Amino acid sequence: MWIDSRRLAAAVAIGAAASFLLFGYEAVRSASTSLVVAHYGAESLPWVMALSPVSTGFMLYGYGRLLTWLGAKRTLAASSLVSAAVLTLCWAALPFAGGPASALLYILREGYIVLIIEQYWSFINSTLKPVEAKRVNGPICGLASVGAILGGLTVGRLAPAIGTEPLVLLTAGAMLPATALGLLAYHLAGTPRGEQDEKSASSSTLALDLFHRHRVLVHLGLLILLTQTVSTVLDLCFNGFLAEAVPNRDERTAYLGDFYALLNGGAFLMQFVVTPLLLRYVSLRLIHMGIPLLHAVAAIVVLLEPSLTVAAGAYLAFKAVDYSLFRGAKELLYMPLPYDARYRAKEVIDAFGYRASKGVTSGLIGAAGWLAGPLPGVLYPVVALLAALGWYGVAHRISEERTGVFL
Repeated sequence: MWIDSRRLAAAVAIGAAASFLLFGYEAVRSASTSLVVAHYGAESLPWVMALSPVSTGFMLYGYGRLLTWLGAKRTLAASSLVSAAVLTLCWAALPFAGGPASALLYILREGYIVLIIEQYWSFINSTLKPVEAKRVNGPICGLASVGAILGGLTVGRLAPAIGTEPLVLLTAGAMLPATALGLLAYHLAGTPRGEQDEKSASSSTLALDLFHRHRVLVHLGLLILLTQTVSTVLDLCFNGFLAEAVPNRDERTAYLGDFYALLNGGAFLMQFVVTPLLLRYVSLRLIHMGIPLLHAVAAIVVLLEPSLTVAAGAYLAFKAVDYSLFRGAKELLYMPLPYDARYRAKEVIDAFGYRASKGVTSGLIGAAGWLAGPLPGVLYPVVALLAALGWYGVAHRISEERTGVFL
C-alpha cells in the first residue's frame, strides 16, 4: 500500500525533528548523570530520579493548558523553545551552583524529552493509518536514532576535550532545528485527525475521564509502569558498576557517550530491519508478550553473572528494544482512539507514567538503602525479573481486550 506523499513527507520531517531532539538529549543525559555523580555520588541517583515525576507533572499540566489554548502545532513549538531556554539557564548556573544546578538539570532532562517526543508520536498516530504505521514506524524510529547515535559519539569525543558542562549548550542548540522541522511536519500534514471535532469537547486539561471510557488506557498505563520499573533498576545497576569501574568524571561522561552511541546503533539496526518485518508479519500479541520474556532472561543473566559488561548488556538490550520494536508496537494501540486520548491521555501515560514509575522505583530503592544501608547488588536483577513477569501478564490482558488491533 502506497502512502500519500504529503503524509510520508510529514513523517520524514517529524523523524528528522526527533533526530535533532535526541542528538541534544544524548549530550544532556550523559552530562547530567556524570555531574550528579561527581557532586553527590552514584548513591544519590535514586533520590534525584525520585524527583523527576514532580517536574514532569508540572510540565504535563502546562502542556495540557497550552494544548487547549494554542492547539497541537503551536504547543509543540512553545514547549520546545521553553525547554531550550530552561536548559540554557541551568548551564549558566553550573559555575556557581554546581550541585543544585546539576540535580535540577537531571530532573528537567527527564521531563522535557518525554513531553516533546510523545507529541511527535501523537502527531504520527493522528496522521498515518495503521497499515501505514506498520511499515514506517520502525524507519521513523531509525531516522531519530541517527541523531542519537551522532549525539553519543559527539559526547564521547568532546567530553575529554572541552569538559562536561559545555555539552548542555549543545542540547539547547539542537532544540532549534527540531522545532523548525516539527512545524514543517504540521504544515505538510495539516490539522491532526479529530482536533477540530474534539477541541471544544475536552472535559479536562488532561482528559482523565477517558481512562474510564477506554479501559485499554488503564492497562497501557500499568504496562508503562512495569516497563519503566525494569528500565530503572537496570539503569541503577549499570551506573553502580560504572561508578566503581570509572571514577573520573570526564572519562565516565565519555564512556556514557560511547555506550549510548552503541545502544542507539543497535536500536537503529532493529528499527530499519527487525521492527518493520516483525510488525508486518508477526501478530502484535506475540510481539507484546515476547518482549518482557526477553528482558526476564536478561535479568536472570545479570543475577548469575554480575559485572559491568553484563549489566551494560542487559540495559543496552532493554533500551534498544524499547526504542524500536516496543515503541512501534505500542503506538499502534493508540491509533484507533479519539484525539484527546492520542494527545492528552497519551501524555499522562507515556510522559508522566513513564517518569512516575522511574521516580517511585528510585525513591523506594533510595529509602531502602537509607534505612538498611548499602543494598545488595542482587536486588536490581531480582526486581527487574519480577517486573518483567508482571509486564507479561498485563500484555496478555491487553491482547485479550484489543483482539482486533492485535491481528
